[in-house]
Amino acid sequence: MGRLWLVIFVLLLLVIGGGAVFLLYWDIPAPSQKVEKVLPDDAFPE
Repeated sequence: MGRLWLVIFVLLLLVIGGGAVFLLYWDIPAPSQKVEKVLPDDAFPE
């Protein structure tokens, strides 16, 4: 039974490590849509 837990633990480490490597090397594209927001003058008191 201890060997089964060892195999599960090693597989879990491999999945977590693979996910971390995937996120490190994934080239996430930057947002390409322009965002414009009009702020009212009342929001900035002088």
